[in-house]
Amino acid sequence: MSDLQIWTVIIALGLGTYLIRWSFLGAIGHRPIPLWVERLLRYTAVGVLPAMIAPLVVWPAATAGAPDPARLTAAAVTLVVGVLSRNTLAAIVTGGATLFAMLAWIG
Repeated sequence: MSDLQIWTVIIALGLGTYLIRWSFLGAIGHRPIPLWVERLLRYTAVGVLPAMIAPLVVWPAATAGAPDPARLTAAAVTLVVGVLSRNTLAAIVTGGATLFAMLAWIG
């Protein structure tokens, strides 16, 4: 891939993300947001975090992309604790502790 192609992709992605953000802040930023949109926006973090974590669990770089029981167990424990307790910090701490324990136990 040439330098021109790389810079073209970078500029196109920059323009795209700017226009997406502008559509919310610039075009409708001064208007009241409908209640159903506010409700949907609350789930943004819930949608983004699993999208960031899932590749690290299913295809971890530490195992050359092969899923391993330590990460899968830690993800399952995090999910169960999060769903049952509805406490994000408890889920993160429990999942991290499970990952370290499983890595120490299994290797």
